[in-house]
Amino acid sequence: MRLNRLIWGILLLFIGGVLLLQNFNVINFYWGNIWRFWPMLLIIFGVNILFNKSNSNTGQIISLVLLVATLSFLFFRGQQPSDYSDNFTKHLNLKNNDDALSFNWDDEGNSDDTLSSANQLSFSEPMVPADSTKETVLNISGGGISFNLDGETTALFDAKVKNKRSNFSLNKMITDSLTVLNFKMLDKNNKFNFGEGGNNVDFRLNKSSIWTVDMKLGAGESDFDFEHFKVRTFTFNGGASALKLKFGALLPIADVVVKSGVADIKIEVPQTVGCRITAKTGLSSKDFNGFDKIGDGVYQTSNYNSSTKKIFIKLDGGLSSFEVDRY
Repeated sequence: MRLNRLIWGILLLFIGGVLLLQNFNVINFYWGNIWRFWPMLLIIFGVNILFNKSNSNTGQIISLVLLVATLSFLFFRGQQPSDYSDNFTKHLNLKNNDDALSFNWDDEGNSDDTLSSANQLSFSEPMVPADSTKETVLNISGGGISFNLDGETTALFDAKVKNKRSNFSLNKMITDSLTVLNFKMLDKNNKFNFGEGGNNVDFRLNKSSIWTVDMKLGAGESDFDFEHFKVRTFTFNGGASALKLKFGALLPIADVVVKSGVADIKIEVPQTVGCRITAKTGLSSKDFNGFDKIGDGVYQTSNYNSSTKKIFIKLDGGLSSFEVDRY
């Protein structure tokens, strides 16, 4: 029995099951309530390592029982409202610099600033001539959010927040060489609360810009299809997350850096691009289809040296699932 894989699989099933139950409003789960118990996972893996060395079937059963008991406790504890769980923000607070920020409520014409699950808030940053000559940096931060790249826009950046339960802001800064957009969740108290619908963000990017995307996600899921976008650098720092990425072959070099806690990471790269993976995966599962191992934690495609376009991927995760495929 590959106990490490079994434990990892049970953990992902637990996280995925909780997220699914939240999405269908079966339960309200407060992630902030269980983070303080993360050392229990270290105990479980310590017991697992000890019993793996002795190849004891009894020891493996004890490890599994301990894991199931721990997850059962966390499942119960996560559904208990914390002191701040009912203190949802009632008014919209937008912080911005001198640059213009446009926003509007949904098509029903609801202009009241009281937040409800039916509201949809839109953000847009227009494309100006100066932006077309600069690299655009997009900083995204938040938690308890489902992010989805929903195609292109003639503006520089568009975003729609659905089932809104927290405040968001969008601001723009301009330097000599960069245009910087900061899109973030303001209400940090609710960043781990997926209950009552959570937050769903659909955003669109301008195809003509060269993008650097820096994302910090406490807990949530993201689906980014960058095949037709010029993404020079993508950086992800996440906790309990599900991340799906697809990259194209529009730039000579692209860098992808993913650091995760307990996460399910899936990345697609073109077959025409040479790709190298540097992985520090710990107890994580990894599946690099179409890659050859050339060193300790280093993998690359057969066309890496001959290709004029390259993608460099760095993966760092303690207990995650990493999958990289070529299409």
